Amino acid sequence: MSRSPDVDYAAYARTRVAEMPAPADADAFSLAYHLLQLAYLLVTDLETRIHRPRGLTLPGFRLLFKLWLLGPTQPVRLAEISAMSRSAVTNAVNTLARGGLVERRSLPEDGRAVVLALTPAGDAAVREAFGEQTRREQEWFAALAPAEREQLTRLLARVLENRPATVT
Repeated sequence: MSRSPDVDYAAYARTRVAEMPAPADADAFSLAYHLLQLAYLLVTDLETRIHRPRGLTLPGFRLLFKLWLLGPTQPVRLAEISAMSRSAVTNAVNTLARGGLVERRSLPEDGRAVVLALTPAGDAAVREAFGEQTRREQEWFAALAPAEREQLTRLLARVLENRPATVT
């Protein structure tokens, strides 16, 4: 099996970065490059193969999936756990609501507060898309043994838990 052009380019770029003076860090560059490349390709693949044909986006599916797991949830909570701004959540929810997949409900104890919930059509849509996405994710990570997948998951979680502070 021959290497892909992006892997060949990454090796070339790593060599060039290694020749640069500090603060250049060839290892950090290589890790970030491969992670970003994988993320871009994976997102593009899932969007074009699974979600766009269903009239969804990957962020829209992610919100549906969270509502499927959590049940009715306040928009601010969805923003917190989705790494999305409140306005991005609102825009995505507006699109999902127009498509009949999500509905807004007032909380009985506070008529001003709103939760988002899946409609029956939203529940069906997320179940169907989830099955297809799961199969595609299995294809993407088939090159790794189960123990390697677990290790990679743990390592990525550790990076996420210890990430630098971000501007909000």
